[in-house]
Amino acid sequence: MAGPHVLIYTRDGCGYCTAAKALLRGKGVAFEERNASRDPAFRQEMIRVSGRTTFPQVFVGETHVGGCDDLHDLDARGGLDPLLAGA
Repeated sequence: MAGPHVLIYTRDGCGYCTAAKALLRGKGVAFEERNASRDPAFRQEMIRVSGRTTFPQVFVGETHVGGCDDLHDLDARGGLDPLLAGA
């Protein structure tokens, strides 16, 4: 059974975006990437749904995890795997 949909808003040249995607890939997580460098409308969408202007912004299902540091902090606290499993 697949876990919740994972969405990450990114932009080109963003080291934090690369690090967040690497963490997700390392866990074998498939994710949808919306790159604002390729479609500027994604930046406005990201701001509307997250309330933040910095990249990346990560969503797991309906949960806004936040940025790269937030994602890594959640993983370090043991909260990411259950979230990805849909718990």
